Amino acid sequence: MKARSHLLSAAVVSMLCTAAEAHISVGAPGPAVAGSTQELTFNVGHGCDGADTFRIEVRIPEGVTSVRPLNSEFGKAVVSKDAATNTITSVTWTKPSSADVLPADTHFYKLTLRARLPDQAFTTLFFPTIQHCRAADGTESTVEWIATTTDHNHGQNAGTEPAENPAPALFIVPARTPGWNKYTVDQHVHDMSVFKDAQIVWAGSEAYSPSTYILSLIEKEPNTRVLQAIHPGTEIWVKY
Repeated sequence: MKARSHLLSAAVVSMLCTAAEAHISVGAPGPAVAGSTQELTFNVGHGCDGADTFRIEVRIPEGVTSVRPLNSEFGKAVVSKDAATNTITSVTWTKPSSADVLPADTHFYKLTLRARLPDQAFTTLFFPTIQHCRAADGTESTVEWIATTTDHNHGQNAGTEPAENPAPALFIVPARTPGWNKYTVDQHVHDMSVFKDAQIVWAGSEAYSPSTYILSLIEKEPNTRVLQAIHPGTEIWVKY
C-alpha cells in the first residue's frame, strides 16, 4: 500500500475546511481527539425570532468527564450534578440581570468549557442545548436544540443536512502521530471531510484526500477508486 501510494502521498498542500454550522454549534481549537482534554466552545449564532438570548443550558453527554466551565461576559456558569455519581450533567450560563438582556437579537455569543472526551474514535457526541430568550416587552421563549441522529451525520464536520433544531455535535477523531497511522473503524463514516487534516486515507484499493490535487492523482491511479465511505470493521491507513 505504501509503495503504491508514494506518488500520491508525496504531494502536500494547505487544506481548508468549510462547515455548515447549526444555530448553536460546538467546536474545539483543533481536532477533537478521542480521550483528550479539550476546550469546547458553544457558538450561539442568534436569538429567538428577534429576541435576545439570556440563558443557555448545555447538557453533558455520557462519557464526557472532568467538566470545568468558564465564566464569560455573557454570564457566570452554574453546573448541575447527578446526586448518585457526582458527575456534571449540565452547565448553564445566564445573563446577570434583566438590564443585561438586549432589546433585540443583535449579538453573537461564545460559551466555553473544558472537558475530557471519551476514548471513542469515529463517533459523534451530541450536546442537547436549551436556549432561553427574552423580547423587549418581557415575553420569554425557548428553543430546544436537542435533535440527534447518527444516520450519515458527523456533527459540525459532516456537511449533511441536519435535523430540525439539531443538537450541537462534535465528531471524535482517533489519536494520531505524524506519518502513517493504522486504524480499524468501528463506526460508519459517510462523510470523508472528517479527515480534513489528513494527507491521504487508504482502505484496500480505495483512497481519499481532502486535497483536490492529491484527489486528482487518486482518480488517475490504476486499479484505485476514490474512497467515499467507510463501514464498520474496515482497516484503514491514514497519513497525517
